[in-house]
Amino acid sequence: MKTLSLHSWKVKPQQALNIQKELTSRVSRENRLCTDPQWIAGADISLTANSKEAFAGIVVLNARTLEIADEYFIKGKIEFPYIPGLLSFREAPLLLKLFKKVSPAPQLVFFDGQGVAHPRKLGLASHLGLFLNCPTIGCAKSRLTGTYREPGLKKRCRSRLVDQENKTLGTVLRTRENCKPVFISVGHQIDLETAVRWTLKCTTRYRIPEPTRLAHIRVNDFRKSHS
Repeated sequence: MKTLSLHSWKVKPQQALNIQKELTSRVSRENRLCTDPQWIAGADISLTANSKEAFAGIVVLNARTLEIADEYFIKGKIEFPYIPGLLSFREAPLLLKLFKKVSPAPQLVFFDGQGVAHPRKLGLASHLGLFLNCPTIGCAKSRLTGTYREPGLKKRCRSRLVDQENKTLGTVLRTRENCKPVFISVGHQIDLETAVRWTLKCTTRYRIPEPTRLAHIRVNDFRKSHS
């Protein structure tokens, strides 16, 4: 899979903040996902106890059956410190190295993290979406910023995640009855309604959609066998 090179990852926290502010305007919230994608992917990172060594995993699924078609793993080092709001600077370098091995390229990628539902509108899904130049969705298990009303308890119930000006950041979505909701936001090259629709399409018996659920399971299996 081809990736773009937009900036260096060897930066200090203040430089990282400036990069986020500069890149925000490049994020597209217009839907460019093809009507009948063949491959969708999920990506995740698993850290060791000391948080220095990391394992990245990407699973590619058949978009119709949600079965794993291929999977990719890599082991590496995490250089950037843990700072809330700067997650992409910790995880993206290793994930991008792995995405270069992915073939054929997926038409849609899910990330376990935020898209534009981020203090500077550039979470992991948006940041990596710019580098991958393809549609991406942020599907997070918790809120990073914004406010919302709790959605109804039935599957598919939803509410708006909004900023201080009441502008929409994302959707708080109940993917399974009586389970905690997930937080969906645009990553890049997709609109929010399409992101929600595909999240529901990719959710089966579990709260988390299959691309990121399976990526999480498989990369943790890989870590356990290679630590």
